[in-house]
Amino acid sequence: MSDLPDVDVIIATHNRPELLKVALEAVLRQSYAGRITIYLVFDQSDPDLSLAREGDDRRVIVVANDERTPGLAGARNTGITAGSAPFVAFCDDDDEWLPSKVASQIDELIRSGHPTSVTGIIIDYGEHQNVRIPTPSRMNFAELIRDRVMEAHPSTVMVRRSALEGPIGLVDEALPGSYAEDYDWILRAAKVGGFAVVPEALVRVRWGQSLFSTRWQIIADAMDYMLTKHPEFLESPKGCALLYGRKAFALAAVGRRREALSTAYAAWRRNPRERRAYLGAAVALRLVSAPRLMDMAHKRGRGI
Repeated sequence: MSDLPDVDVIIATHNRPELLKVALEAVLRQSYAGRITIYLVFDQSDPDLSLAREGDDRRVIVVANDERTPGLAGARNTGITAGSAPFVAFCDDDDEWLPSKVASQIDELIRSGHPTSVTGIIIDYGEHQNVRIPTPSRMNFAELIRDRVMEAHPSTVMVRRSALEGPIGLVDEALPGSYAEDYDWILRAAKVGGFAVVPEALVRVRWGQSLFSTRWQIIADAMDYMLTKHPEFLESPKGCALLYGRKAFALAAVGRRREALSTAYAAWRRNPRERRAYLGAAVALRLVSAPRLMDMAHKRGRGI
């Protein structure tokens, strides 16, 4: 075990005790022979100290996000700064790692020398299941500006601490409601050494549990923030249309119909093939409801 690097795993959680236990057990069952320390970060909820655990190869440390910004970004950063292992991984409290995830990523990071690694995912949504695998050709900054590449889910990320606390940086706590904190971070990571892609689905992602699924105004505000922070979106018609399309859909869902239609038009002008422009307009015109469209997309392993 002494020959293998230590790994810190950050699980931020908020009032989902049963899902959290599943996520935690999946990390504890990793086949990796090295030491793993899991930081359970309770955000705006009472820490469950009964989950703490000591051991030579697996430890669970319970902490509260009471000094940083409330929300997912602050909670992730609380866990990051509490640890010291040379590798850091994230897992959402409603997701589940397959047993070989950590070992596979450590092997690939050491082999490739890249600072960051991602894997594929298995999307569970009700009775529907879809497998999504990222390809190395899409995991670069130019492609990520044009398309989120949702296969590179935050629960698949492992990163060298030297890059995380150095050129990439911590999670941005200024993002409205922490929405799109993963997209912002993955864009920054793409500028720093690229990705070691493990072409296997090693994380089970449960859709329908997201705390953001109906926080439409926060989503709209976050799209404005991303456009300001990353001016490269404005230089990419497809990327700009992506964010405008998401904003249009969110504005339509919250009932701001006129703004939704004008934003949908702005998305369409930049990329007539941007489907969110049409979906946002359809919701604004009350042709279909936002939850209905979300349900249809999720069944196909897609997001809006």
